[in-house]
Amino acid sequence: MADPDGALARPALRTESSSRVPAAALAGEFGTVLLAAQAGARWANTRLWNEYAPAVAAFLRARGSREPDDLTSEVFLAVFDRLPEFDGGEPEFRAFVFTIAYRRLTDELRRRGRRGEAEEWRPELDGRRVASAEQEAMTRLGDDGARRLLEGLSPDQRDVMVLRIIVDLTVDQVAAVLGKRPGAVKALQRRALETLRKRIASGRTPRGVSVDGRE
Repeated sequence: MADPDGALARPALRTESSSRVPAAALAGEFGTVLLAAQAGARWANTRLWNEYAPAVAAFLRARGSREPDDLTSEVFLAVFDRLPEFDGGEPEFRAFVFTIAYRRLTDELRRRGRRGEAEEWRPELDGRRVASAEQEAMTRLGDDGARRLLEGLSPDQRDVMVLRIIVDLTVDQVAAVLGKRPGAVKALQRRALETLRKRIASGRTPRGVSVDGRE
């Protein structure tokens, strides 16, 4: 895959650190980094990769990508290719990145579905047993209780929760990423939170895990 300026030489994904992209990760300097990246500065592209690639890879891996690291590189090649036309701040950029990631993942899953691929069952790849996207991200947060909270949610609910809580997107941004109406995203979040609260009330989740119902 082409990478003429080496921006995707892929420094190791920081899986040992939090997968959540902090809202203020580039506070005060995002505009400078973005302008440099739009001008083709390698250091700026690398900075954007370092800030956002771990969360993208975690999302793709747990949502079923066969080659999440390679797909993450494809996502960022598309991101860098479209940077000249991007206009917005850091929150809009996160939504921009994850919209591309979600679409690339959808394309991969559709291609595999059309080919009718079969695969030998392996426990570590069984989606009923291994971590979902949110579980994967929560694992990197080091909170087993928070990870278990998200088990049992529907795929749409899990997508909404990971994009809201881990990626820290707004309702409108999540709606844009998933191609849903904001009202539908709010409904999915509300149902997910109701399920999570019931699990907490039933004592199936360790103490110390908070559930945020913000919109």
